[in-house]
Amino acid sequence: MLKKCLLALTLAGLTYVVTPAAMAQDAPSSDQQSAPAGAPPERKHGSGHFDPERRSEMLNKHLNLNADQQAKVQEILKSEHAQMQTIHSDSALAQSDRRSKMMDVHKSSNDQIRALLDADQQKKWDTMQSKHEHWMKKHQHGEQAPAPDSSEQK
Repeated sequence: MLKKCLLALTLAGLTYVVTPAAMAQDAPSSDQQSAPAGAPPERKHGSGHFDPERRSEMLNKHLNLNADQQAKVQEILKSEHAQMQTIHSDSALAQSDRRSKMMDVHKSSNDQIRALLDADQQKKWDTMQSKHEHWMKKHQHGEQAPAPDSSEQK
C-alpha cells in the first residue's frame, strides 16, 4: 500500500513539473516580445566574429589605429564581408572551392590591413595572426583549445 502511495505521489509530482515546462516550450518567448524596438537583433553563436564593425573595433583596441587607419580597415572588412556573403551564397561552387575562395579573400584582406599598419602595429598584428592560426589548427584537429586571448596582445 505504501509503495502505491509513493508511486502515485511521484507520478503526480512529475506531472506537476513536466506540464508547465512542456507548455513553456510551445509558448512564444516573452523575451523576444519585450525587447525594445531599438535593440539589436540577437545573433547566432559566433556571428560576431565576422561582423566588420566589431572586428574593426577589436583591431582599433589592440593596435591603436589612427582615424585614417580605422576608416580604411573598416572599409576593407566591409568589402571582405560582402565578398564572403557572395561566395557563401554561390550554390554552384563545390564546398572545397567555396572554402578556397573564402580563404583567398580573407588572406587578401589581411594583407591589405597589414599594409596600412606601422612597424609596431605590424608586430602586434603578426602576433595576433600567429595566435589565431595556432588556435585554428588545434580547433580543426578536434583538440579542446581555449579561444585566443586577445587581451594579451596589447
